[in-house]
Amino acid sequence: MAKPRGFEFWRSTLKGARYVVAPMVDQSELAWRLLSRRHGAELCYTPMLHAQVFLRDANYRRENLYNEVSLEDRPLITQFCANDPEVFIQAALLAQDYCDAIDLNLGCPQMIAKRGHYGVFLQDEWDLLEKMIKLADEKLSVPITCKIRVFPEIEKTVKYAKMLEKAGCQLLTVHGRTKDQKGALTGIASWKHIKAVREAVNIPVFANGNIQHLSDVQHCMEETGVQGVMSAEGNLHNPALFEGQSPPVWEMAEEYLDIVEKHPPCSLSYVRAHIFKLWHHTLQIHQDLREELAKAKNIAGIVEINRQLKQRCQEEMDKDESEWNQTGLPFPHWICQPYVRPPPKDPNTENGQKALEMKAVCVKRALEDSDGTNDSLSKNKQKKKARNPYKNFCPELKPKYIKCEQCGNPKGNKCVFNLCRGCCKRKAFKEVADCPGHGLRFKTKALRQSNSDTGGGLTNGKLNSQTDSTAVHDPL
Repeated sequence: MAKPRGFEFWRSTLKGARYVVAPMVDQSELAWRLLSRRHGAELCYTPMLHAQVFLRDANYRRENLYNEVSLEDRPLITQFCANDPEVFIQAALLAQDYCDAIDLNLGCPQMIAKRGHYGVFLQDEWDLLEKMIKLADEKLSVPITCKIRVFPEIEKTVKYAKMLEKAGCQLLTVHGRTKDQKGALTGIASWKHIKAVREAVNIPVFANGNIQHLSDVQHCMEETGVQGVMSAEGNLHNPALFEGQSPPVWEMAEEYLDIVEKHPPCSLSYVRAHIFKLWHHTLQIHQDLREELAKAKNIAGIVEINRQLKQRCQEEMDKDESEWNQTGLPFPHWICQPYVRPPPKDPNTENGQKALEMKAVCVKRALEDSDGTNDSLSKNKQKKKARNPYKNFCPELKPKYIKCEQCGNPKGNKCVFNLCRGCCKRKAFKEVADCPGHGLRFKTKALRQSNSDTGGGLTNGKLNSQTDSTAVHDPL
């Protein structure tokens, strides 16, 4: 039976999904996907899986895919990062029976992707990508899809998308940011790029970027003409985004923790990360709970902290609005709402200019304050200081050492040759000399050995003489 392709795949297998939860490393695990589906999500992706590790490690396969099978969790797309066609295909073959499609990550801009040479850092290697997609389209029993970032030029982005379509990609997700738009430089995603791609290809397109509310989803679909919209950050801060609701943070936390307990195992680090995201705005107010959450040892501990947060917020709700509405947020801090990253400072502004001046003057932070306190020392240096209170980290106050005449390392203070220990040892050995400063005794040992050899000969001579004498006078 031929596998569905293009729009047929989107309509039949993916059931015309419009609301999509993005693949997120350590964040789009089964429990979170189920929570999102309960609140409007129609399609989910697994976290990005490393194809090479997935292929060689059975435990990795079980923990990240095989043990996370649920009838409620479909349709589902499994995403891989890879840069080797054979490795990618072999990993995808092991995963294809547990999902509805395989996605190749061509959008991750993080440093780990740069070091591993995958994600968006493959976007200039069109021959390799064409080979990977074509091979997947031929070998797999499920469709192959791609998630990409855009080039600065719309024309190049369109050409890139058409190349992937021609190679066999059956659905394309376009994140409207370039590979340099990340962290503080994230900025606004370009829907113009996404619209141009949608108009140029004949396969379904999902848009990714600038999605914080359900109204953004509708606006994006109208402006770009895409078949669906994907959310990552917006979904993490409000899992009910696609439902058009903004519930209290403790309600979402309670529901999520309940799903975690019903679908074990789920890493505690994943759970804690989700709760931190959900409570982001509230923890700015109740900072002691942030510390308690970080120390929680199990799910029960997090449940108890959530109960405390709920109680505190409900007490705040009973107060006058002027007492708690000091955050500058569109909703009270206990309501699920997006987090907007502050834009980078303009270097032309006063603060930005000051930052540039500081950067020019001091490339590295000071090791110590002028008063000798440890506040500015790194944690490692503070530990050393605790062990040795007299240890000094200030370069200006460290003693100046005279350099070795041969290699430039500090010379021994009492070396007779004015050399470091290594150079001194080589010189003393070659010249059969002593250096008391470095404890080297080559000359002394040589003389001692020579005297020992000479003394031993005389002794043997006496012994031999006595033996001979005895032998002459001994009667037969």
